[in-house]
Amino acid sequence: MLRHPMRHLFLTSAFLISSCAWADDAGKIIFAAGNSQLDGQAAVVGATVREGAVVSTGADGFVYVKTLDNGLFILRPNSEARVVTYHVDQANPQNTRVKFELVKGVARARSGDAVKQARQNFRFNTPVAAIGVRGTDFTVFTDNVTTRVTVLTGGVVVSGFGEGCRPEGAGPCEGGASRELFAAQKGQLLRVQKGKAAPEVLRGSEPAPDEVAPPRTDEPVAHAAGGSAIATGPNLDAKKSDSLVAVTTANQPPPPPKDNPVVVAPPVSEPPIIVPPVLVPPVIVPNPEPLQPERGIVWGRWQSVLGQVPQINMLVENKRSELLATNGNFALYQTPGREYVAPERGSMGFKLAQSDVYMYTDYGTRRIESPASMSNGKLTVDFGARSFVTSADVTSMKETFGLQAQGVLGKNGRLYGDDPAGRTNVMNVQGLLSNEQNGTAVYIFDARLDKNRTVNGAALWRH
Repeated sequence: MLRHPMRHLFLTSAFLISSCAWADDAGKIIFAAGNSQLDGQAAVVGATVREGAVVSTGADGFVYVKTLDNGLFILRPNSEARVVTYHVDQANPQNTRVKFELVKGVARARSGDAVKQARQNFRFNTPVAAIGVRGTDFTVFTDNVTTRVTVLTGGVVVSGFGEGCRPEGAGPCEGGASRELFAAQKGQLLRVQKGKAAPEVLRGSEPAPDEVAPPRTDEPVAHAAGGSAIATGPNLDAKKSDSLVAVTTANQPPPPPKDNPVVVAPPVSEPPIIVPPVLVPPVIVPNPEPLQPERGIVWGRWQSVLGQVPQINMLVENKRSELLATNGNFALYQTPGREYVAPERGSMGFKLAQSDVYMYTDYGTRRIESPASMSNGKLTVDFGARSFVTSADVTSMKETFGLQAQGVLGKNGRLYGDDPAGRTNVMNVQGLLSNEQNGTAVYIFDARLDKNRTVNGAALWRH
């Protein structure tokens, strides 16, 4: 077969231009279970998922795909999805193009490093809607008529297909009919119905994707980055109690007693005037309600690592405390009580009192866990500036890495670390302050140490 010389020149040039980009491979399967397929063949761990690939599952099937930019795509039972486009250009993020299509069922997508740098070029389609991200971890259910979206971290922008949003488009549809949903909107979801461009925000009236196809117990938990709240509630100011003192004035003084008989005196004397005493009703003050204790902190590992039993049973703790955040193996809760109110000015320094840290080394699809220790810890909170800075050394296998982070302080004592944005030795921090023992802080964190190693842990701090 003859090749046209200009066409050959064009293809050669295109290859040279894109040599620094990932254009064909989207990622690899890191987990497959039950009836699960990749391009019509049984899905197996380690298999490469390429641009244009179709992934599907049966009634008991699950597939986890780790994308080349460290993102995550999970397909749950009775689902089908397609990798429409996967072209990542590290040198020029504006050239990155990523597009997924969920044909039916339930899928979860967590943005990778490249998508976070080129959110304007990411699209997640369903038969009725287009989904864009704000650096996000989200879950989607769809059939041919309805799409429902919930957010684990970050936020999404969703639009139904119409004049301003076409299925063949790239990037998010952000017109007047689009709607946003963020992780802080607990219990809410976005619903898009066929023929309606504008999504609806619902709370509890329809099953969320996780209820249609629940995740496996080993599905990775959501990671909140920076200020994004992961599975957290809205921030509330301290509640001010109304006065409980009531003065009863309805009772009127009793009528004066009848006049005593007049004592007859000599004609020159006048009878004495007897004035009855004025009775004042007693002031009735109800017993004040006992003052609630301030909300405390519960933290620790929720799953086993290196054979060590979990420190927290989340099924039990969820019934008695509020889950603020999870990060890897660790969870952070707040007990019921009075809200913590941060001071308006001044600063406070904390010393490291306790920690639990683990290092993870990835060799392809295999991960090795090793214990680590934390030392030389510092945490300073500036109440006037509503900010914090922290640093510590993490040591494992005779290697020491210096970690650091900074972020903002919420009025209710929450610590929200800045987004590490893929930088090494910068922690992603989520924490909380309390007045326990004259000043206590706890945060859970993760950080990338180098290309293959990450660290995950929790730290307790005392003033």
